[in-house]
This record gives sequence, C-alpha cells and structure tokens, in this order.
Amino acid sequence: MADPSSYRPKPGQIPDSPGVYRFRDEHRRVIYVGKAKSLRQRLANYFQDLAGLHPRTRTMVTTAASVEWTVVSTEVEALQLEYSWIKEYDPRFNVKYRDDKSYPYLAVTMNEEFPRVQVMRGHKKKGVRYFGPYAHAWAIRDTVDLLLRVFPVRTCSAGVFKNASRTGRPCLLGYIGKCSAPCVGRISPDDHWELADEFCDFMTGRTGTYLRRLEKQMTEAAEEMEYERAARLRDDIGALKKAMEKNAVVLADATDADLIAVAEDELEAAVQIFHVRGGRVRGQRGWVTDKVEEITTGALVEHALQQLYGEETGDAVPKEVLVPALPDPLEPVQEWLTARRGSNVSLRIPQRGDKRALMETVERNAQQSLVLHKTKRASDLTTRSRALEEIAEALDLDSAPLRIECYDISHLQGDDVVASMVVFEDGLARKSEYRRFEIKGRVGDTQVWHGEGQDDVRSMHEVISRRFRRYLADKERTGEWVDGNPDNPGTSDNPDASENPGTSENPDATADAPIASSLTEDDGRPKRFAYPPQLVVVDGGQPQVAAAKRALDELGIDDIAVCGLAKRLEEVWLPGDDDPVVLPRTSEGLYLLQRVRDEAHRFAITYQRTKRAKRFRAGPLDDVPGLGDARKQALVKHFGSMKRLRSATIDQICEVPGIGRKTAETILAAFASAAPPAPAVNTATGEIMDEEESGTTSDSPGEPVAAGAPEDRRGQET
Repeated sequence: MADPSSYRPKPGQIPDSPGVYRFRDEHRRVIYVGKAKSLRQRLANYFQDLAGLHPRTRTMVTTAASVEWTVVSTEVEALQLEYSWIKEYDPRFNVKYRDDKSYPYLAVTMNEEFPRVQVMRGHKKKGVRYFGPYAHAWAIRDTVDLLLRVFPVRTCSAGVFKNASRTGRPCLLGYIGKCSAPCVGRISPDDHWELADEFCDFMTGRTGTYLRRLEKQMTEAAEEMEYERAARLRDDIGALKKAMEKNAVVLADATDADLIAVAEDELEAAVQIFHVRGGRVRGQRGWVTDKVEEITTGALVEHALQQLYGEETGDAVPKEVLVPALPDPLEPVQEWLTARRGSNVSLRIPQRGDKRALMETVERNAQQSLVLHKTKRASDLTTRSRALEEIAEALDLDSAPLRIECYDISHLQGDDVVASMVVFEDGLARKSEYRRFEIKGRVGDTQVWHGEGQDDVRSMHEVISRRFRRYLADKERTGEWVDGNPDNPGTSDNPDASENPGTSENPDATADAPIASSLTEDDGRPKRFAYPPQLVVVDGGQPQVAAAKRALDELGIDDIAVCGLAKRLEEVWLPGDDDPVVLPRTSEGLYLLQRVRDEAHRFAITYQRTKRAKRFRAGPLDDVPGLGDARKQALVKHFGSMKRLRSATIDQICEVPGIGRKTAETILAAFASAAPPAPAVNTATGEIMDEEESGTTSDSPGEPVAAGAPEDRRGQET
C-alpha cells in the first residue's frame, strides 16, 4: 500500500486549467482516468487526509504510485480524451458499464451491391444501417418475416447467393415471393438497392407514406376488378400494420429520443435505455456496473452517454436525450453530443406528460434489472471469494491470490510441443491476457535441449523462464529491478521469442510482433507480461512444480507462490514437499483450481491442433496425387496417428474407405522418401519406446496407453 504523499506533486506544479489525469500503480498500469475543469483543484482533493476520503477513493490513491496529467484547451476536449483513454487503458477503478447481454440488431448491409437484411451482434460496421437493439433475435426474425411481403429484400448468406447465381435457380424465398431474387437477375442492382432503402425508411418510422400508397393501389386494383392483386395488397397492408403493432406508440408527437434511467445502491448501478423512434420504442438495452469510485447519479449518466454515443455519429444520436439527472457541468456534454450528431441535441429531465410517464417505465426496468443482477451475482461473488480464501489458506499464502496464472504443455506424441498461459483475476478469466508459447528448447540465448519429444519438465522450465524474463526485463527498463542478478536475467532472453499474445476479440489469435518493443514508458495498457501474478499454477505433479520453482529461483524471484494440480487424484503439489495438499472434493478452492487448469489445457490444445493441422498440410501426404483433405483425415482417424500410418502395410491402408491399392503404394512411397521421425523417449526412465508405448500423457510421462486410442484423448494428445 503506497502513501499518497510519496508521489504528490509539488505545489505550483499542477496547472489551473482543464485537462485529463491518470493514476498509475507500481507496475505502470493505468488504474484511473479522470477529467477536470481545473486540474489543480481536482487533484488536490485526492491528496487530503486519508480519513476524509471515501473508502473507494482511499483504496485507489493508496494503490496508485504516480499521477500524471495532460492539459487541453476546453472541457469538451477533456471529455473526448477521457473517453478515449478509458477505452484504451481499461482502468480498474473507473466506472465501466458492461452489457448484460450481447444485444442483436436488425442490420441492412447498404455497403454491398445487393444489400442483405440480417441479424447482427457486436461492433458496428461502416456502411451498414442498424435498427434496434432488440431483446431477442426471434423478435427481429418475426418482424423481417412480416416485412418481406412488402419489401422482398435479400436475406440469404453469400454462399447461398453465389450458389443460386451459379445454378440459375433462386432459393425457396424467391419462389414464394419473399425475395426479389437478385441472384438470378429478376431485379437489377439499382432497383434492389432502392427496395432496401425503402425497407430502411419504413424501419426508421416513416410508415404512413407506404401504407397510403398500398391502400391507394389496393383501391385501384379493386376498381379495375383485379381482385387477386387487391387481395395481395390487402395482405401486405395487414403485414405492415402487424409489424407496426409490435412497437406500440408511446409518444404521440412522433418523437425521436433516447430515455436513460439509473437504479443504484451503494455498491452497484444499473442503467436502462429505451430507444424511441417515430414515437415508438424501437430498441432497449441495459448495463450494470460496480461503483468502484464515489460517484453521483449525474456522473453515472455522463459515463452512460459516453458509452452509448462514443462510437456513434449522425442520426444514431437522437435530437433529444431524456435523463434522470444532468451531468455537472452540462454544457461540455451537450456540446459533445451536438458535435457527434452534427446538429443540436437537447439533454434534459422530463417533468410531466407522456415523456415523464415513459421515463417512469424505464426506471422500473432499471430497478428490476439491478435486483435481477444482484440475485444472480450474490452467490457468485460469495463463491469466488470463498474459493480464493480457501486457496490462500491451503497454500499458506499471506493474502488471497487475486491474479492467478496457469501453464500447460501440449503435444502429440512429442510433436508440435506448445505451451499456454491463462490468467484469472478475482476468480474470473481475463482472456485478453492469455499467452501461448512454441517450445524452442532454449532459455535466453542458450540452447539447452532439442525442443522435441515428450519432456514436459524441461518445457515447463523454459516457459516459466521466458515469461518471467520478460517481467524482469520490464522492471529493469523502468528501474525497478535492483537485486542485480549476476546473470542479468532481465536482458538475456530473445525479444523475438514466440510468446504470442491473444486479443480481446479472439484470444486464440496469434500475433508475431515482439512484445518487449511495445513496452514504452507512456504505455499503460494492461496486456503485458510486466504484471506479475500472486500464484503460478502448473498442470502437472511434483516434477513440473519443481521445474517451475527452479526457473523462478534462477531468476531471483521469491515473491510468487507456485503449485501444481495433478489430474489423476486432483492433488495440489507444493515445491519441496514430499506429500501433496489434498483439498476436499467439495472445496470451492479446488473447483477454482480445476477451472483454471482446464482452461489452460483447452487453450494449449487449441494452439497445438492448429500447429498440427499446418504440419499435416505440409507433410508427406501432400505429395500423394489425388489425396485430398477428406481422405487425409480419414487415414489419420483410422490409424490414430501419423506414426501408425507410417508403419502400416499396403493391405492395412487399403482398409480405409476410399483408398485403393495404387494410392496406398503411393502413400508408402511418400513416407519412404520423407525423413524418418525422431524416436519417442520415456522421460521417466530415459528409454526409447516402441510404437505401442509411445502414446504417453503429459501428466504421467512414464505410463503407456492402449494402442489404438483416439487421438483427441489425453493418452494421445496432451
């Protein structure tokens, strides 16, 4: 715990002007971002007597180790910069609203030659028009099904569209009149685009024009005694009216507005938003947040506005935003919203009439959302806290391990050896900080072994060394490493080693860029090796734990606890202990360790399978003419592994469906011309194993498995 006076700026250093400030912890991670009309007055509030601070504010300033600020010219610029930095740094003490679900939108891809109507979730794309959000995807599909009678816009995927274009036959919707079939040329691209544009106009609330036009056409058809056409138009009008009834009129003056309500208690707050377009509720969404700082209702509203409109422009920002409390000061927020829309935006509190009645409805929804969230989360918070306390007690730790890192080694009979690192913070997975490693058989610049075979102990030693060399390298760069390790561990590791970070969108994605080069002085992003855990968990027993502990000792790190979880009896092993720690089967701590271990195994297996697939694609089977992916997979599935396939006879290969004798002979010839595989070694005894003994597990390296076991079982793939 830091003393705020140790990093308090000197009097007169802080400017008396608008700006944005950042508090950083001892690891240079940004933990709080704030804005101020006067930086001097605002920051002075944080450095008063700790007894006078709110408990959450006191926790923040004692966690921080430094403060810095950026001066801007106006409060609007401060608001924009604060939003950008909160999105960039993800500070732990800021209010961050999180969607209670991924809301679906009705999307029209106006950026395509033939626009498509579909359900979309996630980030919005440029050139796509969105309507909603909706509470359920089925509500979108019901609405679209009704509107396709009048606006037969394309709804099929790109694959179906291309297949119909190739065959010259439309899909079923084209035959029943719910698609204009642009795939077979029944409508031109320009006409289809106009049809999609009319669909969008109807969804935005301009419904009267189309209803009047259809009613006029129905009357004309009836006068001309075209009764079948008049009946179809009558049904179209009924479909449009039914679709409109799904969104009841709530504001008679066809208002475009967003209504925001907040329900809060001392610890949490829930926000509900109703999107009203053309006087009808077109969408609804909700957010929940922990109140990690002392904050007013107006400040909660301000953060909600940033979250809601930070990425929006134009008509996505309505002319009117109704809120339960106004931000203080109001003018910068209103100017910011006006700039996002491009025209005036009214931000106010409804006082009476229909808008006040609708606001009360939104407030009831917010209150119910908070009650439901607390009901769901109460047991979850209690369980996670109890699990961390049980782990700390069982492992004799000074405090609960708020950050846990788990490592696992994965390979297939010694080939494609990889490792994974997963991170759990406060008992929850933090996927943005997952990492994966390709085993190189080296530590730093020294080649210590060949990097192949089933030596999980050496692999674990290498992975732990490489991960924490990065940690020490960053500490040395920032001047925090003062022990002076004679081997200089902080700089000996190669920055181009294959620690591949995942991303927040897809943690299994590989990024080849060096990590060390991006650790700059001004960078406060949390996705770094520089943030140490309180507990390292390895997937394995006593040998793996000893290897991990030895790696930390060699680097001079003695403040990180290490344990291992063996799969056979779910025993917890500690370094130097001859007997394991046995947690009760009903222990929440054991359950959390199992989840961490299983997640590390899943992440490692995913990476190993990716590498194996690439190796298969580049293997000797690629040289066999006429042997495609389907028959390659059939061969591997039939024999269980490439090694068994290599040693098979021609008659045995011919038993695989689709493989003839000539192909089997070509397969064996391809294997004969390829380099022979390295022999598998039993890491427990050091002896070379034959084919039937080569499938060992990463948890029990000396235990053979039955021949012919499927490759995705632990006996074959680890």
